[in-house]
Amino acid sequence: MTLVQQCLIAMGGNSPFDGGGPEKTLSDALVQLRREGAEITAVSRYFRTPAFPAGAGPDFVNAAAVLRVAGSAEEVLALLHRVEAAFGRSRAVRWGQRTLDLDLIAIGAQILPDLAGFEAWHGLAPEAQQRHAPDRLILPHPRLQDRAFVLVPLADVAPDWVHPVLGRSVRQLLEDLPQAARDEVKAL
Repeated sequence: MTLVQQCLIAMGGNSPFDGGGPEKTLSDALVQLRREGAEITAVSRYFRTPAFPAGAGPDFVNAAAVLRVAGSAEEVLALLHRVEAAFGRSRAVRWGQRTLDLDLIAIGAQILPDLAGFEAWHGLAPEAQQRHAPDRLILPHPRLQDRAFVLVPLADVAPDWVHPVLGRSVRQLLEDLPQAARDEVKAL
């Protein structure tokens, strides 16, 4: 029997695809996720966020969703990557412009690959984060607590989800961020 798990995903994009803007791409990606077997139980409002690092491209449109998906964490990640590819996602530049970005933020209270692996990536210095990408899935996402563009939409759909390592809810993690960071994420 395959386990159906609750998954938190962050969605974003800042490049057009097939003649449509990022809002259309995000909406179409949700349709494609359903076609691929994901049950979507909640979707946040859409938000506009400046590209990072500053000047790296047009503003992003961000959202979050709660999915129920059958399969392992790696199978869920493969599903997200298939949907990204269907919408022209290219991984040429880390943190660069993209048509669609679907990030697996968390699956329930799972910690992957293990606590030590999570802590190594969670503690990585900011300058090293841009140069290095993990060679395996790290859950919860190790930068979740630092990113208003993830936490603001996530607070719409899963404010009470508690980070299994940090012991803080999405709502608390968002409140921990500076007000200026929260203010950069504007509802559309």
